[in-house]
Amino acid sequence: MIITGSLLIVCVMLLLGVSVYVAFGSVLIFIALVGDQSISGYLPTGATGIRSLVLLAIPLFMIAGGIMEKGKIAAPLVALAEMFIGHVKGGLSAAGVLACGVFGSISGSANATLTCIGGIMMPHLKKANYPKGQSAALIVSASPLGLLIPPSSSHILYGWVAQQHVLKCFLSTVIPAMILITLLIVTNQFMLRKYDNIELTERPNPFMPSLLGQGRLAGPALMMPVIILGGIYGGIMTPTEAAGIAVVYAIPVAIYFYRGLTWRSLAQTIQNSGVTIGVVMVMIFMVLIVSDNLIAQGAPALAKQMVYSVSENPIVILLMINVVMILIGMLMDDISGLLLATPILLPIAQSVGMDPIHFAAVIGVNLGMANITPPTAPLLYLGAQICDTPVSKMLWPTLVFIIFAWLPTLMLTTFVPELALWLPDLLLSK
Repeated sequence: MIITGSLLIVCVMLLLGVSVYVAFGSVLIFIALVGDQSISGYLPTGATGIRSLVLLAIPLFMIAGGIMEKGKIAAPLVALAEMFIGHVKGGLSAAGVLACGVFGSISGSANATLTCIGGIMMPHLKKANYPKGQSAALIVSASPLGLLIPPSSSHILYGWVAQQHVLKCFLSTVIPAMILITLLIVTNQFMLRKYDNIELTERPNPFMPSLLGQGRLAGPALMMPVIILGGIYGGIMTPTEAAGIAVVYAIPVAIYFYRGLTWRSLAQTIQNSGVTIGVVMVMIFMVLIVSDNLIAQGAPALAKQMVYSVSENPIVILLMINVVMILIGMLMDDISGLLLATPILLPIAQSVGMDPIHFAAVIGVNLGMANITPPTAPLLYLGAQICDTPVSKMLWPTLVFIIFAWLPTLMLTTFVPELALWLPDLLLSK
């Protein structure tokens, strides 16, 4: 009764548009009313879990992402990508996809990636006569690269929940992200064949001096992932320490080099990030309590029993897991979806031989795709605002990108384990 009632309350309230933390708070009240414990009896569970040092990396990366978003750090990255391929038909939109990948490796956030790259790229794309709806849909479809390319807050959380090596979780989605970038660009190129009025960007002449100049301008931004990931994988710092270094590095770069922030606006940016962090941490607190309670009530065993009652074929079971994760991701954000799905679905995935690090890649791709999949699609609606484009014009091209880019990436990631495991085994085998 508790399991069914809890899931029903979450689904109904989220479909009604209630905030995630309020929905899970309501579930907590329901559990306290029908269970054998008061609400205060559940609070130590959330308090103990949320004090983890690993989780400190999430608010620090959020602050760093906020500073990068307001500090004009994305603009030189876009200009550098545009200089390489802007002179080719479709090159400007491909530059937007590449810029999403690079900025995602800096911010670790899909929302920050969409806000920065979408705000910078859309005026260029409109000026060059690229189709408005398709261009906005492409940027929205590429923005979850911020969740796939390390460092990613989602993978920090997954490693903590699943008790797995965070660095291996980071590396598990690198190759899937490269596949996704390729498929998005190829699909977009195919869709652009019918447009003959697209204006191309002239390549600077002489090219090499201009490239070196733009490279120097983009250098401080490009050095950030090198410092963070090099420090982490070089064994110099932990992900939490790297997140702190990211904040310290981003401040002078944003204020003194790119001059996108002042000390006064920095304070406002940190304050705004603090509000977001507060919401996220309360949400983690609520979801953590509900998730632990569902585990105590036997939800993983019940879910496994239901899945195996349908089929014992590993391929069918993995497909069912993917469908459930997509539905979860369509109803809630990636952090809440990950907290809810991991403890319930990971045991089922392991029962058919899936490695937990492989599952990190599968759940990462799933939740990234779910964030752009109608009807909820939070990134799609945010993209409509950022790109100043009606959702109705973005809907069909977004579905095309899901079918021909995201779904193939998901299937390859699910059924070819080496795509997720090769890099972690190569770099962290010891």
